[in-house]
Amino acid sequence: MTAALVAGLVAGYGIAVPVGAVATYLVSLTARTSLRTGMCAALGVATADGLYALVATVGGSAVAAVLRPVLTPLRWASALVLLALAARGALSAVRQYRAHRLATRSGPPPPGPARAYLSLLGITLLNPTTVVYFAALVLGAGTADPVRPLEQGVFVLAAFVASASWQVLLAGGGALLGRALTGHRGRLVTALVSSGVMTVLAVRMVT
Repeated sequence: MTAALVAGLVAGYGIAVPVGAVATYLVSLTARTSLRTGMCAALGVATADGLYALVATVGGSAVAAVLRPVLTPLRWASALVLLALAARGALSAVRQYRAHRLATRSGPPPPGPARAYLSLLGITLLNPTTVVYFAALVLGAGTADPVRPLEQGVFVLAAFVASASWQVLLAGGGALLGRALTGHRGRLVTALVSSGVMTVLAVRMVT
């Protein structure tokens, strides 16, 4: 039981800590909206990680084998989604800057908490690296004894908690960033930098 708990925590932090496009978008989203919206988005990412951990523990090598033929289409789909988000964020920031609506936080937030949760859940689910990562981790354990359902549940829950704690930490950083950059120029720069980073990461994903 303890081994499953530790393995789940390590697995969750291992996939969550490296900062990529999803983390960048999460920080930017929280900075432009609110901590509540950012935390809901963070839980969307963690939910996807937990679902992939569940699929990996149940399916093992079969999941990785099924995904191999469609890794390229999934990677392209994920890159296109990131590019669309980057373009939308940049255009929205420029448009609001020209209209001088970014000087306060009282304007209508881009997405609400529920929409942010679903958006980040979908974006993370498009990333095939996550499920392959968890499948490889489970297979690499190399134990001859069958894994009991209770241990599988502990592993999945621990992976979810680890991912959620890190994503919420990123959202908190985004909220602090949003409070620091109160001027409309600062918000414009934040949005453009975030869009630029997401674009670079999307291009690297398919090259």
